[in-house]
Amino acid sequence: MTNSIRGLFQINPVAWLRNNPVLQRELLVNLRTNRSFLLLLVYQLVLAAVTLIAWPDDDRLDLSKNPPSARRLVDLFFLGQYVIASLMAPSFAAGTISGEKERQTYEMLLASPLKPGSIVMGKLIAALTHLALLIVASLPIIVLFLPLGGVSVYEVAAAYLGLFISVVLFGAIGVFCSSYFSRTSNSLVVSYLLILPLVIGGVLLWQSLAGDGVLRLKVIVLVVPAFAVAAVILMSAAAASRMLYPPDVGSEGKEVIDLEQEAAEAVGLVIQPDQFPDRLFAPPRKETLMEDGANPVYDKEIHGEIFSQGTLMLRLVIQISILLAIPLMGVLLFWQTPNAPWFAVYVIVFNMLVGPVFLAGTMTSERERQTLDLLMTTTLSPWKIFWGKFIVGFRVAFVLTSFLVWPMLLGVGLNTDFYSNWRLIVGMFSIPVVVSVVNAVIAMTASLYQQRTSMALMTTYLALLILYVVPPGAKILSSTLGLSSSIQSGVQVAGVLSPFSALFALPMDENLMRGGNSYPGEPTLVIGYFVSSLLLIVIASMMIRWKLRPQH
Repeated sequence: MTNSIRGLFQINPVAWLRNNPVLQRELLVNLRTNRSFLLLLVYQLVLAAVTLIAWPDDDRLDLSKNPPSARRLVDLFFLGQYVIASLMAPSFAAGTISGEKERQTYEMLLASPLKPGSIVMGKLIAALTHLALLIVASLPIIVLFLPLGGVSVYEVAAAYLGLFISVVLFGAIGVFCSSYFSRTSNSLVVSYLLILPLVIGGVLLWQSLAGDGVLRLKVIVLVVPAFAVAAVILMSAAAASRMLYPPDVGSEGKEVIDLEQEAAEAVGLVIQPDQFPDRLFAPPRKETLMEDGANPVYDKEIHGEIFSQGTLMLRLVIQISILLAIPLMGVLLFWQTPNAPWFAVYVIVFNMLVGPVFLAGTMTSERERQTLDLLMTTTLSPWKIFWGKFIVGFRVAFVLTSFLVWPMLLGVGLNTDFYSNWRLIVGMFSIPVVVSVVNAVIAMTASLYQQRTSMALMTTYLALLILYVVPPGAKILSSTLGLSSSIQSGVQVAGVLSPFSALFALPMDENLMRGGNSYPGEPTLVIGYFVSSLLLIVIASMMIRWKLRPQH
């Protein structure tokens, strides 16, 4: 590790940028694709649309005043970019090294005369260049807001500095995770789980310091960069060290890990397949013959396929999620009970991140291994193959999500204020269950229609973001900008697609509101969510059935 850090500091920046073939190749590949131009176009159109909608409609503007609405608009602008950056950075960086293993070019890269530090930094910079271009492209938009007042140029500069630093930090986390996994899907989900607490902390920090602009400037300019630079250096050095002494050389990224040896060397949580509840999501390998009439696809997937790359991802997912769930349980279910639905939001976000990993690659992995045609020529029907893979992926994702339901059940059971809110309790438990089913069906649909696992995974994430995040985000934006009642009513109707909107439409009485007025909720919105979820499942099932129809 020390040699890797020393090697990072010994790099000549100018000569390195000119002569690093990894950086040059990655930049050419990433920036010349149609996807990069399309993404830049969509990003600019969205920002321009928000600016057009938010622009004051007064005939004459009084620039001598500092309206609070302008500050709220600028805060919303930067917070939106911050959340978008946190979502996009891992998608660019999490496959930098694991992608080489999947393409079987990892060992060729190690055999090159390039230093590991140069490879890691080249991958990191190339992965984040496109995202940095998107952020820079938003500068003309924010300049238009400055004449409205409410925010100074220094605050805008500090916000952009914090945004760029966050992007670099999130990218370094993606590269760091990519060096430990041989599958991009695994490194992607672990990256998201590591970034999630940082995003929550960053948003809370920005909002808590809104009343003291000077202190917020000092924190963003001095404290945040120091923390981020140290973390980036340590993670880059660790990734370079993994490439300097690779534990999987000679395997071409296809190694099968001995689970018993991994359990003996594991640090922290150890998964024991022969004990409950570990055997629910990681059953031991079979030592007996398969029973007559059993689904061989299900039997093969549940006992070997998912866990052939080891249990490191599972152990990290469980430990990170539980460590974050414990303080959230104390704060949301005991102290700030009016915010109790936020714990169910955390459970849903966890399933959104983790669930697709076990389902989006079920069919695309067969295509990538060129075994799909061989599988389809067996005596098994396409539907039997589909259900065998679907049940396995859904079972693992649902059991992992259930680990976060136990703290919620504990908090609801120990806090007597919940006893008179049975409708809230039913909603907080039933909505995540419906979300798990919808996420699984969407992920399997994407796996059938895409050719690569990475594209199926990103398609699933994009669909879930549009369905779950866009409606409540549009509602917040419309209320912040003070749009017309007709527009806000239309946005309210679109909220039936989002489980987040349904959670905050659940009723709460005075006991949970802690002295405040009881909240009657919006039963129509909650019922509408369950109906729309059923329709989504029916539509996705029809798409799956059409794809699996017999070919003549």
